[in-house]
Amino acid sequence: MNFMTTTTVKRRKKKSQFVMVWERLKQNRLAVAGLVILSIIVLAAVFANLLFDYEAMAVRQNASIRLNPPSSEHWLGTDEVGRDILARIVFGARVSLPVAFATILIAAVIGGLLGAIAGYGSRTADNVIMRIMDMFLAIPSTLLAIAIVATLGSSIRNLLIAIAVSNIPPFARIIRSSVITIRNEEFIEAAQAIGASDKRIIFKHILPNAMAPMIVQATMCIAGSVLSIASLSFLGLGIQPPTPEWGSMLSNGRQYIRVAWWVCTFPGIAIMLTILSLNLLGDGLRDALDPKLKN
Repeated sequence: MNFMTTTTVKRRKKKSQFVMVWERLKQNRLAVAGLVILSIIVLAAVFANLLFDYEAMAVRQNASIRLNPPSSEHWLGTDEVGRDILARIVFGARVSLPVAFATILIAAVIGGLLGAIAGYGSRTADNVIMRIMDMFLAIPSTLLAIAIVATLGSSIRNLLIAIAVSNIPPFARIIRSSVITIRNEEFIEAAQAIGASDKRIIFKHILPNAMAPMIVQATMCIAGSVLSIASLSFLGLGIQPPTPEWGSMLSNGRQYIRVAWWVCTFPGIAIMLTILSLNLLGDGLRDALDPKLKN
């Protein structure tokens, strides 16, 4: 009976915390706007096959309609080989967004674990881990990703590895800072007093209380990951044709910008809206999850 009561109280507490965060997030109009824009992009990507024929509109070339301006038949016009730009933008979201989310998930898990070990472990472990992170931070993330992809070769897997590696250091530093703050709290001392292992303290007590800054950082890093994917594809090191991808669409259309502005303008707008929505949502989550702003 007591166990059921405790479980119910925990569920209600978690639910109430989620409701409070959601209520504070809803009060931020820019964050809501970012969430709406991102939701539209995600839904368009999920239902892309219902909206467009992939082979006929996004891949197949048709020289007879090349560089057609926006019209009722092709809302955003056609590209240099006659493919529908709107269809390619929508299908491009199916590539950019999953890769961006996957890279940040990998970076958050690895960086979070390294940061927790550095913040809670010995001084030697802290120095070794953080000096390695400083070495990676000394190299611009895009340059590091270019070096990794150029070494491993151009593929989605290598692109994922490159961007994930370049995003590990920020997560490690943020989690380390949170762990150093949390490890001196009374509930950590109580867990140590009853004989809880370091592994249990890290995974059950420290990391759950350090999730707020990690969530905000992840939202911001996803925006950066989308930009990195587009940048590498623009340089020819990312997603390879004929797969639709926003960066490669920009690269292919830049030579036609004077005669067919829509070829590279609309993919650029897609990148801008995605990054803007993620940044607005990240700012809103930061304010909603900040304990200092609860009152």
